[in-house]
Amino acid sequence: MEYNRERSEEGQQGGERRFYSRPKICAFCSDKNIVIDYKLMDLLKRYVTEEGKIRPRRQTGTCALHQRVLATEIKKARHIALLPFVSGGRED
Repeated sequence: MEYNRERSEEGQQGGERRFYSRPKICAFCSDKNIVIDYKLMDLLKRYVTEEGKIRPRRQTGTCALHQRVLATEIKKARHIALLPFVSGGRED
């Protein structure tokens, strides 16, 4: 306790830094010309991790409506085998 009191009395700043991320804006809401379709592989690959999982909204910044549409289109592409369900294989 005395150590913290001494540091504050000396006028030194505390080491507590806060990370403020800028708000993410949905790319599909901002640009109405972008169409989410299961045939657009380059678009869908941006929203899938290397393991094959769908990226969450907090990472991509998409709104709830477009995230749902995106998830269904990714699942369609997986079913037709345009996208893999999982990554290439296990690495031991």
